[in-house]
This record gives sequence, C-alpha cells and structure tokens, in this order.
Amino acid sequence: MSTTELAWFKSSYSGDSSGDCIEVATCPTTIHVRDSKNTTGPQLALTPASWTEFLAFAARGRG
Repeated sequence: MSTTELAWFKSSYSGDSSGDCIEVATCPTTIHVRDSKNTTGPQLALTPASWTEFLAFAARGRG
C-alpha cells in the first residue's frame, strides 16, 4: 500500500487553530506518522512495538 492510499487520522487533542499536529496511519506491520501541515513531506514508518514504546514515553512526559 502506498502512503497516498493510507487513511490518515489527526489526534482528537489537535485543535484547528494550532499548527503543531501529527497525523497517523496504521497498517498491520507499520505505523506511519507525518506532519499535518506538510502532508507531502517526510514521514516516519515505525513498527507497532516502536510506536507503543513511543506512546508510553510520551505519556510519561505529560505528568
């Protein structure tokens, strides 16, 4: 599947006025991440395990 065919989702925490948002698209073996302001720019492709580890790290920083 090409990244243009992916179903991208923006976080429910992202408001319409802020420019600091990411979008995520999931596949069985890869989590794709991109900047919502630059949808044709660089993207990250992470394994589900790496994505889970990142989310746990980010959640710890929200304390």
